[in-house]
Amino acid sequence: MRIGQGYDAHKIKEGKGLILGGINIECGYSIEAHSDGDIIIHALIDSLLGAAAYGDLGTYFPSEDQSLKDISSVAMLEEILKKLSKDSFSIINIDITYVGKIPKIIAYREAIIENLSKILAIDSNKISCKATTTDGLGFEGNLEGVSCHCISLIE
Repeated sequence: MRIGQGYDAHKIKEGKGLILGGINIECGYSIEAHSDGDIIIHALIDSLLGAAAYGDLGTYFPSEDQSLKDISSVAMLEEILKKLSKDSFSIINIDITYVGKIPKIIAYREAIIENLSKILAIDSNKISCKATTTDGLGFEGNLEGVSCHCISLIE
């Protein structure tokens, strides 16, 4: 078994919504990013890459590459899953922690888990998705940005 940890953070700005875990969420904010800005999937990808000792997200999808502008994070994840499968890795479980005051993901938690379950081809009971607001501390608490931590266990 191998464990990997992933982290991603992005600035937020006024907008019409954002994507988390591959789910479109309407709210008064959007994420500033080169891709679609799905920090949950970005942290997940980094945790899987770390567990397999493959490097990091920027190794495969550099932000300097203009051909990747606005790329779907789901498409990025699917590419990494193909690499893991080719090398005979399988996912045991995923633990995700979203950090931010907005949006409150409790209403989207089950949809995020179900969506990730389909993408990852694992049972939904192998995916934990939770959130914290930091109680007003830091860039997340000041509504300057959001972040996500993820731990993956693979074999």
